[in-house]
Amino acid sequence: MLHTSPLDQAGIGDAGGMNTYVIESAKKMAASGVEVDIFTRASHPELPDVVDLAPGVRVRHLHAKPYEGVSKSDIPALMDQLVADFYRHMRESGRYEIIHSHYWTSGLLAKQVSQESGIPFVHTFHTTAKVKNLSLADGERPEPLSRSIGEENVVKAAAAIIANTDSEAASLVSLYGACPDRVFVATPGVNLAEFKVGGGKSVAREKLAIDQSKIVLTFVGRIQPHKGPEIFIRSVAEVLTHSPGLRSKINALIIGGVSGSESGELDRLRNLAKWLGISDVVRFLPPVTRSELPDWYRASDLVCVPSYSESFGLVALEAQACGTPVVATAVGGLRAAVSDGFSGSLVDGHDPKAWGAVLLRLIAQPERRLILSMGAVQHASHFGWDSTSRALLDLFDKVISEKAGAESNNRSFA
Repeated sequence: MLHTSPLDQAGIGDAGGMNTYVIESAKKMAASGVEVDIFTRASHPELPDVVDLAPGVRVRHLHAKPYEGVSKSDIPALMDQLVADFYRHMRESGRYEIIHSHYWTSGLLAKQVSQESGIPFVHTFHTTAKVKNLSLADGERPEPLSRSIGEENVVKAAAAIIANTDSEAASLVSLYGACPDRVFVATPGVNLAEFKVGGGKSVAREKLAIDQSKIVLTFVGRIQPHKGPEIFIRSVAEVLTHSPGLRSKINALIIGGVSGSESGELDRLRNLAKWLGISDVVRFLPPVTRSELPDWYRASDLVCVPSYSESFGLVALEAQACGTPVVATAVGGLRAAVSDGFSGSLVDGHDPKAWGAVLLRLIAQPERRLILSMGAVQHASHFGWDSTSRALLDLFDKVISEKAGAESNNRSFA
């Protein structure tokens, strides 16, 4: 995880669903007796070399200069330093049996270490440049060619590629030429002990000082065009255009922080809400901690995920586990994360008028929202991190066994 740290709070900077994936799957693997070291780039020289994250899980900081002011695109230039520090850690901790890299820059490190040390590596992309560039938000900068090339190199070198869904697996084969026999699906999960119905909506609203009579629509995620917060704002404006009487009843919450180079995005969205005449309805909130997030989900009538692409969409799954229906774009992994008509609604495309129509219909049908709420809890119950970690460990065993078998055959022919 070279471009973000598992110690960072999701929703701030580059920290998002991938951080949650790495932490939760690592904890589950450690609980089964596997020791896990998570490597991340140090953003400050005084950070400790090793941080105990959970029993059997350690975070190890890789040091490379410069520490600060490094964007994701700058990381490949630091690769020699990062690889050298990885070997320093490995000399102290002992040889690893397998490396599981996340995101393409980490894959470049894993590729180099694997080729030099013989340790097999598997890779999970979470997002890819070619998929993102097929569905950009208005004005969004496309991912650079260097990223696509880097991802292609990782695909060719990895012993196995892990996709979050069948649709992502198909994209890796069609867009990156991945061998179908080397692409495996391990569906992400949700912490069902943490994200649950609990005391329900009324208790959550009392805790958060939210009016019980309000209709609460919520967006949770990093404030960047690709996540679609502008679509959320414009769809709320469409709702109020068609039903101005709802103005006093709707609270539209945007919970999250700016991401990467999108430092001006929050101000742009505030100005958009003002220009649309709904700044009295839209409320911007900073990212909240994992322990606080379930209450915000529970307090909501609907959670909106208008992303332009998602390899899965953990926000959608977390909200449903808390009993809140989700309205999401029918793209990528969101098609699996949300059961259309059962746990929420999937919307084709990003037309605010279409989104507004779906929201308006659900707002007008509280009995329908109740049925979807029950379906949301049932749907989310099928996604636990236990099954994710089991799938990962089974794949790791397969890759390690194949490596050992190949080495044994080579010795036999020597």
